[in-house]
Amino acid sequence: MSNLIRRDPLDDLFRGFFVRPVDFGSQPDAPALAIDVEERENGYVVHAEIPGVKKDDIHVAVDGAVVSITAERREEKNVKDDARVLRAERYFGKVSRSFQLAQEIDEAQVTAKYADGVLELALPKKAATQARRITIQ
Repeated sequence: MSNLIRRDPLDDLFRGFFVRPVDFGSQPDAPALAIDVEERENGYVVHAEIPGVKKDDIHVAVDGAVVSITAERREEKNVKDDARVLRAERYFGKVSRSFQLAQEIDEAQVTAKYADGVLELALPKKAATQARRITIQ
């Protein structure tokens, strides 16, 4: 014999609404570094979105054809004595990204600019060494 259970659809709709009216979900994950890479005849141009980070907290390393970008956003407490934080969704911490290009980079000629939350890297290609023919005597 089967039992009939009567359920009010409005009960499920409002369940927990009045208990936790300020709960918006879990904490946000660390943001990913969005990167655009363009190849040009004599090098590469990289645009990386790093909003809200100071220029001094961004570090770029080039090792051959591998480029690494690291940025750190520091937390600044601006809470007044009579205020209470109900939700904080801004991320504070370190993000990094590494990628490999098709050709080695000339580390001495790399330039970087940071404006409006976008890091622009100009990565010139290293001159390819020509194979030398050796004469046998």
